[in-house]
Amino acid sequence: MTPLALYETTANANRITAVCERAEADGLSPGVGLAEARARFPGLDTLLADPAADARLLTVLADWCDRYTPLVALDPPRGLVLDISGCAHLFGGEKALIDDILARLFQQGFAAAAVIASHAGTALALVGHDASRIVAAGGEQAAIAPLPVAALRLEASLAAMLRRLGLKTVGSLSSLPRAGLARRFGEDLLARLDAAAGRIFRPISPRRPVPELAVERRLFEPISRVEDVERVLFLLAERLKDDLARRGVGARRLELSLFRIDGQVNRLAVGASRPVREPGHVQRLFRERMKGLGEEFDAGYGYDLVKLAVFEAAPMPDVQTDLSGVDAAVDAFGSLIDRLGARLGEASVLRIEAADSHWPERAERWQPVNAGEAHGCAARQGLAPVGAPRPVRLLALPEPIEASVEVPDGAPLQFRWRRALHVVRRAEGPERIGAEWWRDAGEAARDYYRVEDADGRRFWLFRAGWADPAVDPEWQRPAPRPAWYLHGIFA
Repeated sequence: MTPLALYETTANANRITAVCERAEADGLSPGVGLAEARARFPGLDTLLADPAADARLLTVLADWCDRYTPLVALDPPRGLVLDISGCAHLFGGEKALIDDILARLFQQGFAAAAVIASHAGTALALVGHDASRIVAAGGEQAAIAPLPVAALRLEASLAAMLRRLGLKTVGSLSSLPRAGLARRFGEDLLARLDAAAGRIFRPISPRRPVPELAVERRLFEPISRVEDVERVLFLLAERLKDDLARRGVGARRLELSLFRIDGQVNRLAVGASRPVREPGHVQRLFRERMKGLGEEFDAGYGYDLVKLAVFEAAPMPDVQTDLSGVDAAVDAFGSLIDRLGARLGEASVLRIEAADSHWPERAERWQPVNAGEAHGCAARQGLAPVGAPRPVRLLALPEPIEASVEVPDGAPLQFRWRRALHVVRRAEGPERIGAEWWRDAGEAARDYYRVEDADGRRFWLFRAGWADPAVDPEWQRPAPRPAWYLHGIFA
């Protein structure tokens, strides 16, 4: 087998960053210059490293590690940190857990090492510098003492200086007075030393939010048919229903994680416009989601673990049912929008939400139906005063028109919009909407008119920028002549 090494360009120099087992056995190590490596090992095969691809692979492995714990953090470029507190007994203990992780990674073609310790700093210091092991609580200092100072993940210049001074191991460094180390090398060295020894807590940052509730099922035989996935999903939703009922809540956002035997993880997320508990409803939501994916739903060689998690819950009071046990107050409209959101995506099912503005184009915004507490169309409160109708269709932005008026402050007699001429038969107004000076000091107030043309079509127009100050002294005049716009169309 030809030895292989990867290299990167750092500081205008090509240096080896990773080597295979054969190259490592021959004496090649990361950090050596590319020219030197080729001179020492004429048969060496070298390739340019791809850090972006490594990062993507690490993310995929982190997804796969969710089968052991929801608290998985990245430790780039080649490491992961798992918080297995309260999880080890599910796999037969810490030894069985670490053996299962390493065996599965080996089957996927990865050479890996793992360390279990009470503190993340201790595990990070030991991994890669010692065989896979389990450090008992209280034995952190003895475990890290024989490690080289590089295990503390110091800067290369500082690690080299310590080695020149004869401080080659963590134990020799720990035996020195702390005050002298801080004065000579800085407080960061002491912080890393304390984290490795378990004297201070080193927090980890999970890459994904922790679910409020989660249930899972491990399968002896992998499944790949959609019908089998739905059957397992229903069983998990039944288990989840009891936990939700005990808390008095219902699920608003759920995620189904399907772990393939080849290491890939398929995740399906759905949202509900109202809290839900019923297993049948949860199953229907995910069924619509899987139908929406179509051929993208690839089971590969099958799933050996299925997990259902609740990431958002809301209070759900108990409802009295009839003798059949069926809830008579089932919200059919809510069920419809939930199914549409699951099939088309939540961003495709929207509702109108009032905004803090009295300008028509800013007074409302579109939000996903499942965002927030309410579902359906939000009440349009505060968008317009009583008796001031608004058009059914409001243009996203007002469109300029050419208008002819009899007097400067009157309604238009006719106007041209999109090349079509409209003769005004009736008009109502004006309705003044003041400028929002706190947003833009240059904005002018608007005078809106409701007009009807000779063909019976009704429009919403406004004038901005000019009026006769003798008639209306409060009117702003940012432009020398009036500007007319069409903003909406009535039914």
